[in-house]
Amino acid sequence: MAAACCRALAKVGWSVLDSPVVRRPGSLTNLLYNINTRGSRRFYRTSSPLVRPQGPRGRALGCALLLGGGLGFYQVLKTSVQQHQAEEPSDTKDTGGVLKLTLYQYKTCPFCSKVRAFLDYHGLPYDVVEVNPVMRKEIKWSSYRKVPILMVDGEVQLNDSSVIISSIKTFLINKEKSMSEILCCYPEMKAVNDRGKEVTEYTNKYWLMLSEAQTAVIYPQKGLQKEEMKWRQWADDWLVHLISPNVYRTTDEALASFDYIVREGKFGTFEGFFAKYVGAAAMFVISKRLKSRHNLQDDVRQDLYKAVNDWIAAIGKKRKFMGGDQPNLADLAVFGVLRVMEGLQAFDDMMENTKVKHWYKRVEGAALRHEGLTGSPSPTHKDTEL
Repeated sequence: MAAACCRALAKVGWSVLDSPVVRRPGSLTNLLYNINTRGSRRFYRTSSPLVRPQGPRGRALGCALLLGGGLGFYQVLKTSVQQHQAEEPSDTKDTGGVLKLTLYQYKTCPFCSKVRAFLDYHGLPYDVVEVNPVMRKEIKWSSYRKVPILMVDGEVQLNDSSVIISSIKTFLINKEKSMSEILCCYPEMKAVNDRGKEVTEYTNKYWLMLSEAQTAVIYPQKGLQKEEMKWRQWADDWLVHLISPNVYRTTDEALASFDYIVREGKFGTFEGFFAKYVGAAAMFVISKRLKSRHNLQDDVRQDLYKAVNDWIAAIGKKRKFMGGDQPNLADLAVFGVLRVMEGLQAFDDMMENTKVKHWYKRVEGAALRHEGLTGSPSPTHKDTEL
């Protein structure tokens, strides 16, 4: 939820560190700057012949070189091990011969919450790596710099929450294809949005790659598949954009939101303090811009209430969920997005002023009981520090 803000604040911080005053020799920040700069360099091995000096001074120099070389080798080995652990987490759990999953996330991100809701409902064990939203060093091995990222069996990388959900759901149904084969059905495309920023999109991301017979089993009634896809896209294209303007609606709500974000996220002491107060102020301003960009009402709560009530009206009175007796992918997506507001004033207001409460509790219970479990062992997930 505050990832964009954190990245913006990081850029500001680095621009300060890069200024002539801050980089003045002898200053603490200059020391930190140099450590970071040097730490980012790679080590290379030279093929030059070793010159062996003669005499006592030569032996002393040789010992010094040997000691320095040993320490250097230790540092290189330590760095290599850390990078290997970050790239291929060896601590993932086996899902009974199905998949080993590691989720790189921000806990308060609605897109990450969507993926967790899906995995929990289907009873799929997974490890969680909480990513620092400022430095993002936990995903430095990845050219894709957003979350969520889901690593499958330590080899296949899935990006984008909707691609992750569609790919895993397809795999659970269509066991004839490997995850790599399924991922080929969701090609990546680069484009420039209306603000001139390059974005990555994925073709077919709301489709399940199934045969006609499998599709008929999953969607027994005409129109169910299109309905599910429509509302999954609605959750991504509209509902998500109502979260920030509502949780940062006032200065008090912005502070409460960032207090929750810092408490649940992976922040250092200084980063947490900086994020809570400076981040809250920044996001309060940004939320006003988001309100204008998405043409929201002055009282953004009314847009949230309308969206939620439109969703409940689409389900109707005859169904427990949009999926019927059990949640479908649209139910889990909408639930995952709304869940990130829990504990905040916006969530309490939504529950009190809309008809969403009973549906929300039903989906929450289904996810907690892992009612979509399909032959996997008892689901668990574990937070992992890298």
